[in-house]
Amino acid sequence: MTSLPGAGAFSSAGHGGNASTGVLLSHGFTGSPVSLAAWARHLSDQGYAVSLPLLPGHGTTWQELARTSWERWYGAYDAAYEQLQGRTDRVVVAGLSMGGTLALRLAAHRPVAGVAVVNPGLTIDDPRARHAGWLKYIMRSVPAIANSIKLEGQDEGAYARTPVGGVHQLLRLFRDTTTTLPLITAPVLVFRSTVDPVVPESSMEVLRRRLGNRLEVVALENSYHVATMDHDAPLIFDRTHQFIQRISAGAAA
Repeated sequence: MTSLPGAGAFSSAGHGGNASTGVLLSHGFTGSPVSLAAWARHLSDQGYAVSLPLLPGHGTTWQELARTSWERWYGAYDAAYEQLQGRTDRVVVAGLSMGGTLALRLAAHRPVAGVAVVNPGLTIDDPRARHAGWLKYIMRSVPAIANSIKLEGQDEGAYARTPVGGVHQLLRLFRDTTTTLPLITAPVLVFRSTVDPVVPESSMEVLRRRLGNRLEVVALENSYHVATMDHDAPLIFDRTHQFIQRISAGAAA
């Protein structure tokens, strides 16, 4: 059930329902498809089949997210991959923040054609986070991490509170994904904001250590964390399209 306005899933068949390349997107923790709607529409307009699911525990209440495991987030994303893979020749996975984490994990377990992620998370700087497993019993939520956007007038449709139980699940996802990163064989494109109040630079350090020369990084100099709704959004959209074109051309050759 979705209660937040505009937080529903997005899907587009592309090329009259006969697209050869699919793009699977994922929003971030406490967020919704609102944060990636413009990116999804742009890719659809380029002719790709696009899928942007609403992850379990999102788009409703933070209390529901507190009861949702990371395995359910990943399960929904993986199920969307299977559906998209069944009607296209290749799938590129993409995401924002935790959605980028899901994309990276899926790329380690599925034969994806490429990965395009924006400010993906793998670490948390707040020292309280490591204790979230027991803190959740005495501190149910903390202030929101939403709307880290430099461009004025934007709203990503995220929760007003962050559930501590959800943070515990997020850490579990980060740890699991970090161990699987060396299994990724597809090219990885990362868009990284030079100022990101949400995801620390240590996340990028993990990616560089684990992926090496498979990693291409594009700096975003005029955006905060939710860069897909910020000043650099057009750059993200255009470079993603170019990235997918290179992948598709290589596959065709």
